[in-house]
Amino acid sequence: MLKELKDKRVAVLAGGQSGEREVSFRSGQGVMEALQAAGIDAVMLDPEPDLAGQIARAGADVAFNALHGGAGENGTVQGVLEMAGIPYSGCGVLASALTMDKPLSLAVLTQSGFPVPEHVVVSARSSAADLEAGVARIGLPLVTKPACEGSSLGVEICHDEERALAAARELIHRYGRILVEEFIGGTEITVGVLGWHERTRALPVLEIVPHKEFYDYEAKYTRGATDLICPARISEQAAAEARRLALEAHLLTGCHGISRCDMHLDEQGQVWIHEINSMPGLTETSDVPHEAIADGMTYQDLALEILASAFHR
Repeated sequence: MLKELKDKRVAVLAGGQSGEREVSFRSGQGVMEALQAAGIDAVMLDPEPDLAGQIARAGADVAFNALHGGAGENGTVQGVLEMAGIPYSGCGVLASALTMDKPLSLAVLTQSGFPVPEHVVVSARSSAADLEAGVARIGLPLVTKPACEGSSLGVEICHDEERALAAARELIHRYGRILVEEFIGGTEITVGVLGWHERTRALPVLEIVPHKEFYDYEAKYTRGATDLICPARISEQAAAEARRLALEAHLLTGCHGISRCDMHLDEQGQVWIHEINSMPGLTETSDVPHEAIADGMTYQDLALEILASAFHR
């Protein structure tokens, strides 16, 4: 990988305009420092409207996408880079757009027989009766979440109907389109997938134990707010099934280089998929770096492998 990259200047794309801007800067800083420590010429760029020109002015040959949410994860930035002929790490246009849209990706997974929680999609066009019927259909407790956000932004576990309806209305007003999803109890787990072609593989299963009700934005990015246990304290059979599902979901949705599949293992031993992330966090408190380290990699190894995916699309 270093041989491929030694003569390249890398633009680490970080920041952006989504709700995950600050997290993206943290991911980008970690990546840039790791690449520079490996002797790679790397600079960080906060994308501007003229992104292709910005990269050209920086003299960069390849882009490392460390953007989370918004244009950096919904295929828009990927499309700009494709049109400009700039190699870039990670998932392409279609996989990024599909996995960023939770209802669409869940529909694809459901159609292909993957285990996903019961859910309904409601939007600003839905009537009050539609929303009430959706909440009644899912039952309590339930989870409300935006259709196209990451880092658990806007996610809430609702334990009574009044709060569920109010939370849903608040999210619809803010985001326009949301998911009302069945709550799955049990063990929260996640599995990263790395590589390309024949080297694509699932990392060890990570168990997530937040110190509050669930793994929200604060719990994800505050040091000490969550215990990340890898390998997860689950049976070998359940771990093998979680890794199989994560790898197959990665391949089904066309992901490349990196993804992360978020799941629950319920009390009956069933693994449920909640979503696929095409550009997982790479901060010091993020899931995939912990999984990579448990698999014998260093953070630098992880950054180099993700970057190398740009040349093997």
